[in-house]
Amino acid sequence: MTITARIPTRRHGNFPLFERFPNARRVFLTLLISLCLAASTQAQDVRDTLTVGYVDVPPLAFQGDDGRAEGVFIELTRRVAEEAGYDLDFQYLPVSRAYFYLRTGGIDIWPGVTGVPALENEVLESFVSPLPFQLSAWGMEDVPSISHFSDLNNKTLILISGYTYGGLAARLESTPGITVTEAPNHEAAVAMLKRGRGDYLLDYQDPVRAVLKEFPVRGIREYPVRTRNAAWIFSLANPKSSQLRDEFDDAYLRLAARGEVPEPRTLSKGFLLPGLPELP
Repeated sequence: MTITARIPTRRHGNFPLFERFPNARRVFLTLLISLCLAASTQAQDVRDTLTVGYVDVPPLAFQGDDGRAEGVFIELTRRVAEEAGYDLDFQYLPVSRAYFYLRTGGIDIWPGVTGVPALENEVLESFVSPLPFQLSAWGMEDVPSISHFSDLNNKTLILISGYTYGGLAARLESTPGITVTEAPNHEAAVAMLKRGRGDYLLDYQDPVRAVLKEFPVRGIREYPVRTRNAAWIFSLANPKSSQLRDEFDDAYLRLAARGEVPEPRTLSKGFLLPGLPELP
């Protein structure tokens, strides 16, 4: 008698587990879909990180005692970036290094000012301007007031080391009859002015007022020189610079519409001291 062994044939697509447990297919598919959705959600939660360079302009931007970026403009930058869907990595830099990194792509954004000659054709400026930057001349009450650029002739001006003042520093240094001396920071500059180390201090309004609030100086007077526009400056070395600018502008406008940030300013040349050399 011949005994023939019958070997089961496995057909393509046949899953015995699903045949024995009819609900297993539904459970498997549900689990698979859940895993795909979780992976998709996790991918969406991973956001791009932008490198932000900032310089010392307290109280608008400065490095806190713990090394964290602080200041009014810094907090605005954080809020706008959050609204636009980006994380930020802040780098505290000297002004000249910030300019270099913008040209070379070392940073993506600088919360700064428009019309910097050293950055011409190297950056994109946001259309939104959240704040003004006022440049002023500060003098003691025993020196003449300033109403025209010619009033600076035969005077010594104290400037902050590393600041270009939108190209004005170079003009002043090359102007006959004007002597320029430098201070390492805003506090030292005010102290130099108080001690008579210069006739006038040329500096931005907010940093000097912050110093004077902490260390009052009697008899100091302020004379406006130039108003500039604060803006977010995007490095053209980043291929997404145009997209980033649009996203930041749109994010700011949404926040402003909700009353969470100041209304955007109307960009203009603002105040300019009569007789001041033509600048961007």
